[in-house]
Amino acid sequence: MEPIQLLAPDGSLREHELYSAYLENLSDEDLRQLYRHMAVERRFDQEATSLQRQGQLALWVPAWGQEAAQVGTIAALKPTDRVFPTYREHAMALYRGISPEELMATFRTTKHSGWDPNAYNFHIYAIVLASQTLHAAGWAMGIQQDLRLGLLPRDRAEDELVLTCLGDGASSQGDVHESMVFASSYQLPMLYFLQNNHWAISVPAATQSRTPLVHRATGYGFEGVRVDGNDVLASYAVAAQQAEQIRAGAGPKLIESVTYRMGAHTTADDPTKYRPSDEVDAWSAKDPIARYQKWLLSTEKADDAYFAQVAEEGNELASELRQAVTTMESIDIERVFDTVYAEPHRQIEVEKNWLKEYEAGFVEEETP
Repeated sequence: MEPIQLLAPDGSLREHELYSAYLENLSDEDLRQLYRHMAVERRFDQEATSLQRQGQLALWVPAWGQEAAQVGTIAALKPTDRVFPTYREHAMALYRGISPEELMATFRTTKHSGWDPNAYNFHIYAIVLASQTLHAAGWAMGIQQDLRLGLLPRDRAEDELVLTCLGDGASSQGDVHESMVFASSYQLPMLYFLQNNHWAISVPAATQSRTPLVHRATGYGFEGVRVDGNDVLASYAVAAQQAEQIRAGAGPKLIESVTYRMGAHTTADDPTKYRPSDEVDAWSAKDPIARYQKWLLSTEKADDAYFAQVAEEGNELASELRQAVTTMESIDIERVFDTVYAEPHRQIEVEKNWLKEYEAGFVEEETP
């Protein structure tokens, strides 16, 4: 199954009998905003990587190369749709209005989580691989039950759908299987957004699956579509079409977004140890931002002045990010234990006392 592609690597636009019509919903300003969100996130990503290398972040998870997949998909949804991300959906988080400071709190380890999920309809990052797919299925079941019983809160949309993000590596987890069983059985309003970036840390996607990952959907009885994840316009159109069907009651859908992780899996990883350089070079030529910029220029929907303006905005955001990270104050460590249960818990007290004793061992004794 060839991925749906509207914008070729050379920047030329192709017609598609089904998906081209969805681009008619985008004004020239909307089209420029797609570029802006991609370019600003990449600058943000670069700065976060630098901060981690300087010891300011415990870890960073780069999204370099996956900007079009994320921006195109989130742009096709409504603000009332609930998103359950992994730990790499930075472009989606920024698109929903989550600030650099909120996003960094997790990686700086200064808060339990960086933001209020209800404020953005965007859940906190899931560090446990694939756990978010079960959370998403639970939320979608809640939507379904609220509608059936007429209990939908007034701040929730009746046509709300749930987007759950996962990677090619997470698709091998049992949690995804369980989530898809429930989604199919109950015909839940869910869109699975599978970003196939070709490498689950050091394991290639071909080792995990002998067939395209999009066929996982067929095994559970619902539709899957493959899209060129480096094409922001195709990503938008496919997500818009899938969301439209879900809102009409068609049940769950899956998008396999075929893209590439240009950087490391995380800053704790060295991809040069396992990934051939010619593969990286080949995908570098398909850069999603450069491809889209070519098209905007060729159609005169944006000019060099606009791109310079976006670059300046990215630099300003990077500066804000650095300022926010270096001034963050750590959370009181006792609060981490005291907010696990509503009532006192013996095991939690044992663990808290162990940590206190462990930290006390690092206190230097005063010399007389």
